[in-house]
Amino acid sequence: MRTSNLTDHISRRFNKDIEDLRNSVLTMGGLVEAQLSRAIAAIVSGDSELGLKVANDDYKVNNLEVGIDEECSRILATRSPAASDLRLIVAIIKTITDLERIGDEAEKIGFLASQLAAMDRPSDSYRELKYLGNHVARMLRSAMDAFARLDVEASLEVVKEDDRVDEEYDAITRQCITFMMEDPRSIRRFMNVTWAARSLERIGDHAKNICEYVIYMVQGRDVRHTDTLDVSDTD
Repeated sequence: MRTSNLTDHISRRFNKDIEDLRNSVLTMGGLVEAQLSRAIAAIVSGDSELGLKVANDDYKVNNLEVGIDEECSRILATRSPAASDLRLIVAIIKTITDLERIGDEAEKIGFLASQLAAMDRPSDSYRELKYLGNHVARMLRSAMDAFARLDVEASLEVVKEDDRVDEEYDAITRQCITFMMEDPRSIRRFMNVTWAARSLERIGDHAKNICEYVIYMVQGRDVRHTDTLDVSDTD
């Protein structure tokens, strides 16, 4: 009877550890979403101070990554998880790496926003960047929702959405090249726009990665480097 009670206690404790880990990842995701939202706002509004604040707050994301990573290491060392629990831990370690990199990209966008704020602003207030930024922000939000619910179908939708982000990024790049050729005095400004768009495109890639980890957690399938049509085949 004592053995049974001890086993039950250990099981409950392990489940709590896992749930705490998932909640920590969601907290980190929420922080990264807020950083991205503010970075986009800084570019659109020409707010140099906000852009610098986004860049300087990146340490908060880094601290969360370190804390979650240490907790994952502790669980791996003391609990020896197997099967789906082990997949969950592995996926969490990969997910927080992508979230940290999204934070890095938001930091870059913040710096670029502060530089763009000091230059002549276009009449459309960087409409294309705003559109791309809002697109990848929705992808990130959907990715974290899919992680919270372990939703494979929602994850597949985000994976498919990445192709559209790539198309939007390519369009912005082509447009910037045209503007720079027409007016060499604008090269610095449109180089900054191109770099900001590149950071947003990478954020879309990281959101896609997170969804691929969700599929791995639920189904045990590694769908990285797999064609979208093949990923969609869940049979």
